Amino acid sequence: MLSEGIGSLWIEGEVSNFACPASGHWYFTLKDERAQCRAAMFKGRNNRVGFLPKNGQHVLVRARVTLYEARGEYQLVVEHLEDAGIGELMRRYEALKAKLGAEGLFANELKRPLPSQPKSIAIVTSPTGAAIRDVLSVLGRRAPHIPVLVFPTMVQGEQAAGQILQALNRVRQHGGCDVLLLVRGGGSLEDMWCFNDEALAREIADFPIPVVTGIGHEIDFTIADFVADLRAPTPSVAAETISPDRYEIMQTIDTHLSRITNQALQQLARAEEKLAQISRRLGLQHPQRAFAQLKIRLNYAYETLLDRNRNRINSDKHRLRLCQSIILQSSPLLLIRRQKEALAVINSNNVNAIRQRILAARHDLALQARSLDALSPLKTL
Repeated sequence: MLSEGIGSLWIEGEVSNFACPASGHWYFTLKDERAQCRAAMFKGRNNRVGFLPKNGQHVLVRARVTLYEARGEYQLVVEHLEDAGIGELMRRYEALKAKLGAEGLFANELKRPLPSQPKSIAIVTSPTGAAIRDVLSVLGRRAPHIPVLVFPTMVQGEQAAGQILQALNRVRQHGGCDVLLLVRGGGSLEDMWCFNDEALAREIADFPIPVVTGIGHEIDFTIADFVADLRAPTPSVAAETISPDRYEIMQTIDTHLSRITNQALQQLARAEEKLAQISRRLGLQHPQRAFAQLKIRLNYAYETLLDRNRNRINSDKHRLRLCQSIILQSSPLLLIRRQKEALAVINSNNVNAIRQRILAARHDLALQARSLDALSPLKTL
């Protein structure tokens, strides 16, 4: 009914979500401010187009309405495509960008520095999207010690810009955060159009704390990115940018602790050396040292006196022995003793001589007796 009842149509709109896989077919969304429809242009037809469509490009197509049964969706099968100029959304985007840029809202001088150690982080995003999960995962891994406050809001649709402004107002009223993350996952230009709102851009530029955006993918830019204090290519990178790595913090703390410990030990060593020097000076000046010196001198004098007395006594003893020796040598008792000794020697010599004479006489007698015995007639008989 769709293909036969409607037939071919001429449709003007903006290209979005353009894709060109290896098959060579083109798949994109044709849209305006009020509606959008999926479209496909197959390889045999798109070879005749003299350019490659881009997202945001305003085109004029001739297409047939068909049903894509696999998804149950109607789509446009494009037979002819030609450029119709820049899309309306892109014109509005460029006009607002030029206006705010002329007012100086994008100037680097207005960009506020990010805190190196945030005390609390505010996150404005959808509570059910993939962006919040990625951000919380990164913050939990890098800085689990920093409190995180999530201010939920829509990030897509006609009412999203107003809700984001309300969420920013709640962050203002809270007043306990020192940096804000405004994040959203990837999507088409119309999906992220709420971040191109003028009132939102002015609120971000005038916000009391630094604002970091992580909207879409690396190639996606919105007005909010230009007025923010820092633009990150993805929500995860935005979370990494504002959160200090706890391992780096621990390493820094260890380094500082080691340095402080070394300095304290050096100061303690210097203080101990100074104390030792003072103690030595006090020791040299202490009365006890003088007493010790006097005691040493007294002991030395005492020993000297004893040595002198001992020497005098020994000398007197020696003189006494000499006197006794002289007296003994001059005494008549010594002479009598010597005479007695000489007399004893003479007596001994006389006794020995008599004994020798007796022995000799006995010997002669024995010889004579033997001779007489030899001449005895009795011996002959």
